[in-house]
Amino acid sequence: MALRYLANVVTLQLDEAACVGCGRCAEVCPHAVFAIQDRRARIVDRDACMECGACARNCPVAAISVDAGVGCATGLLNRALGRKGDCCCSEERGNECTTTK
Repeated sequence: MALRYLANVVTLQLDEAACVGCGRCAEVCPHAVFAIQDRRARIVDRDACMECGACARNCPVAAISVDAGVGCATGLLNRALGRKGDCCCSEERGNECTTTK
């Protein structure tokens, strides 16, 4: 089972109609967020996404978008390392950050 960060806050988006089924997203994702089903990529574990951006950078048809480096995983890691930078959860995204300051 993959790590979980904060539920329902990931910025990951997949345009299934644009997907050509190459499988690169599934190959490069460190948390098995994607699977290839019926010759198309599918998001099978959205909350496991750490918003690293590897999937989007490796998609040859730009069917994947993710705001890499600005997500909650980055905020949690920055906080754990004592760096400035909170997670991006906010009312504008309709989510409430559940981390403690």
